[in-house]
Order: sequence, then C-alpha cells, then structure tokens
Amino acid sequence: MRARGFRVESVCRVLSEHGVQVAPRTYCNWKTAAPSARTVTDAQLTDALRATVGTPEGMYGRRKMTADLRRRGHRVAECTVDRLMRDEGLSGVVRGRRHRTTIAGGKGARRAPDLLDRDFTAADPNRKWVTDFTYTRTWSGFVYVAFVVDCYSRAIVGWHPATVKDTAMVTTALKMALWRRDHANRSVASGLIHHSDAGSQYTSVAFAETLVLEGIAASIGSIGDCLLTG
Repeated sequence: MRARGFRVESVCRVLSEHGVQVAPRTYCNWKTAAPSARTVTDAQLTDALRATVGTPEGMYGRRKMTADLRRRGHRVAECTVDRLMRDEGLSGVVRGRRHRTTIAGGKGARRAPDLLDRDFTAADPNRKWVTDFTYTRTWSGFVYVAFVVDCYSRAIVGWHPATVKDTAMVTTALKMALWRRDHANRSVASGLIHHSDAGSQYTSVAFAETLVLEGIAASIGSIGDCLLTG
C-alpha cells in the first residue's frame, strides 16, 4: 500500500526515526475500517451545532441546545451536547444578574397623581399616552429602549434606545412622539395625559419641566402600571 506515492512501510520507518511509532498494519486498519457509529453521530451533531452560529439558537446553553436538537430529530444526551460544544468552543450566552428597569424615585421625589386609574382606553388620538422602557440583549451588550404608546390606537408613537437608563432617554422618546405627531398632521392639542410608573426618570425635575413646557398633564401610577397588557 502506498501513501501519496510512498510505500507505507517507508513512511512508518521515517516516522519512527523521528520518535513517532506507527506500525504499517495500524495504518492499513485505519484506512480500510468503517467509522464507528459514535464518530458518525458526533459528526452529524457537530454540523448541527455549527449551523447555529450567528443565529438566535447559537446563544443557547447546553440544556436549551439539547432540547433544540431533539426537536430537530436528533436523539442526543445532554452530556454529549456538552462534550461537543466544548470541543467546538461554543458556550452560549451566560446569564448575568437581572437588569432592573424601574427604580422608584427617592422619598423627596415629587410624584404626580394617577389620572388614569388603570383605564387605558381613549376615545380619540393624543388623549392618553402611556410610557415605559425595557431592555434588550444585543451582541455588544444590553440596550435600553424607551417607548410611548397612544392608548387610542395602541401604536408606538415614539421611542428611543440608549445604553443608560437616564432621564434624557425617556425625554427623547417623548419629544420624538411629539415630532412624529406634528409631521403626520396630528399635532397634540391641550388635554394630553402622559402616564408612567414611579421610576426616577419620570419623577425627575427635568422631566416634569418638559411636560409643563409642552402643556402635557403628568400621571403616575404604581410601579408597572404603565404597561399595556391587552
């Protein structure tokens, strides 16, 4: 038997002179033997794991990845997925500490009354706006997104992403909503109620001044009450 033009015995003899002991029979058995069932299965699973790179499933850890592979028809144990993911350098996204969005203002923070009392309906546009912000995971870290919802249509009329959850973020979202209403020929008239929770961003002096200058009535409910659930 030859290996790329050289006899196997000659190649093995050269390797042994360099300290690598390989018997010609060992090479011949490897060349002619069929791959084991485990080798074939590992190769198939490895291809399936590599296909998740760059997709949402690529952020799965061992447990979720095992469940995903089983849904796709692979009969696989979690220990096997763990071994193959380590071999491929895949680890998924590590869950960090829980991010808090709503942080209530201090005892001295001025708080507006609740003008909605959980009534998130409106007979006309630009009568009741509900605001809040959340966070979303990106490849470069967490990003906060503030948004403004018109209770009449349930449409998001303003939004703004930021890497910090400060007053400027929620103020920009509000100003964007006002700007978009103006450019859609649906300018906000007097009587608009701006409802939020008791987060420090919405109870700040700067934000309260913005509402006053725009002629908008402030309304604050309990923590979480600004969210539309229907």
